[in-house]
Amino acid sequence: MIYDVRHTTRYDYSETVPICYNRAHLSPRNDRNQKCIERHIDVTPASAIFSDPRADAFGNEVTYFTVQEPHSSMEVTLRAQVEVSPVEYLDLNLSPDWQLAVDAARAVENVDAFQFIFDSKFVAAAPILKAYALPSFPAGRPFLAAVSDLTARIHRDFTYDPAATTVSTPLDEVMQSRRGVCQDFAHLQIGCLRSIGVPARYVSGYICGGDQTGAPSLTGAQASHAWLSVFCPSFGWIDFDPTNNMIPSDLHITVAWGRDYDDVSPVRGVVLGGGEHTISVDVQITRL
Repeated sequence: MIYDVRHTTRYDYSETVPICYNRAHLSPRNDRNQKCIERHIDVTPASAIFSDPRADAFGNEVTYFTVQEPHSSMEVTLRAQVEVSPVEYLDLNLSPDWQLAVDAARAVENVDAFQFIFDSKFVAAAPILKAYALPSFPAGRPFLAAVSDLTARIHRDFTYDPAATTVSTPLDEVMQSRRGVCQDFAHLQIGCLRSIGVPARYVSGYICGGDQTGAPSLTGAQASHAWLSVFCPSFGWIDFDPTNNMIPSDLHITVAWGRDYDDVSPVRGVVLGGGEHTISVDVQITRL
């Protein structure tokens, strides 16, 4: 499946900004079932100065740019075409016992997985998260089947509500209100998993659904989306989407991954002046 992606972030300032420095995690990754055919990032004002794209610590492509003329608004637009193939069918019950899988994944020499065990800015292990996770992980249960059960429980127990949280809402508040958005649910499941020793990473991207081509209606479509990956020995990294209770396949487009949202926020910058500002985001995903 080939997708056309257009993601625009607009900043409006109450006072003139003389200069700003920015970092963008917008370029879709090339991965085992995904190929970024082409991508281009445009910035208005057009005087923006770009550095060459580079890889961050997690292998995501990062673009740095500076706007050095006075401006009262700025738009950052990604245009990309991405080819995504379905993931192979997984029999979750063939994965190893979850306790054995966790012990193997936590081996210090397995650096790729081991780094995602520790607390991060938005996700910290906690007793309340461990208590919520444990019913999905009885002794002897296959690891991926247990993660799938936890995914389904979050989908069942929590309500998608864009007005309930902000980027900085802590997980204990999400647990109390049982409401949030895809970012919250990804952070929540990562926190539950890390609380029982499971390496889990945050994935940012998009999901296609409910468009004119007949794609199924999915929560988080036509917007930035988030889900998570867990590491299972002999299987590698496997994605789970608690917002939609599914294993991502060719409807999901991966942009970046890291410890949590803080590592992969789409656009981040430092602004001199500007007063108050507002941000608006428009995402359009179309099947070609």
